[in-house]
Amino acid sequence: MTDKIDLKKSYKPLFAAKKTPQILDVPPLPYLMIDGEGAPESPAFAEAVAAIYPAAYTLKFHCKATGKGDFVVPPLEALCWADDMTAFVAGARDDWRWTVMIMQPDFVSDVDLAETMAALTTKKKKVPIHDQLRLATLEEGKVVQVMHFRPYSEEGPVIANMHAFAQSEGFGLAGKHHEIYLSDMRRTAPEKLRTVLRQPVV
Repeated sequence: MTDKIDLKKSYKPLFAAKKTPQILDVPPLPYLMIDGEGAPESPAFAEAVAAIYPAAYTLKFHCKATGKGDFVVPPLEALCWADDMTAFVAGARDDWRWTVMIMQPDFVSDVDLAETMAALTTKKKKVPIHDQLRLATLEEGKVVQVMHFRPYSEEGPVIANMHAFAQSEGFGLAGKHHEIYLSDMRRTAPEKLRTVLRQPVV
């Protein structure tokens, strides 16, 4: 039996952001994903989070049981964007669109996901939003990222500073805003939240 994979440790620089913005390179990575729209505090986002967690753990146990490998389920992440990208700096979070996602080991396949959905159905834990689940590879390349402490609603100035830093280093913004939730948003007080904020650059 091989050791349990901990992707958070395998890709430590991607989760260990600093208080000041930094430029780094992100390799292509596979994720379990669900799409939606609205503020991260919205019921729609909460529904997606509530759906993706049991799916991720059922997928993990399926891979372990079938001998493909065992792994620690990584933190929740989200891609966010809007028709008007100034929505991020302005704090117009209701205008956000998003993809809720959890990183996966590269051995997880569409067949594994299909069998996971069948297992959730058998256990009567499958809900309609599970039909939107998919596996996809995210290719971000070069990014700027920073650690944000405190509530999500206070991200605006931190994001603006991160964007300004990237531009001062000669980079333009590209792709979708990316958040990694190191704290469990369901159990952590807003003032104690830790979130990695990331933005692809060119």
